[in-house]
Amino acid sequence: MGANDPHIHVQSKAVHDDAAARNVLASAFGLAGDLPSLVATGCGLQVPYAMTSPRPDRVTCLACREHARREHLRFAEEVERLSRMSGSTISPEQGRLAADRHRDVARRFSDT
Repeated sequence: MGANDPHIHVQSKAVHDDAAARNVLASAFGLAGDLPSLVATGCGLQVPYAMTSPRPDRVTCLACREHARREHLRFAEEVERLSRMSGSTISPEQGRLAADRHRDVARRFSDT
């Protein structure tokens, strides 16, 4: 995979969405930060931000799909565990629903 890599990748931080955070800041404060031109991917490459997607139906790099699947499963377990802790701001039921959504995304990343 070189400069002519035709694949769509997943950012290495598959669960965190920089674009979503940027949109929240823009709508709340009227500030819009620049997105990075190059990002690290789940397969270890540095690619243009435009060649990444968080959507399972768009990602064509198999290594990135597997990375995203693992990340969403890990995050689902973490959300469920944290929601059961005393003092959590979300209920165990809310945690379970959020975890189920991430498990569904993980399942879609494993489908080919």
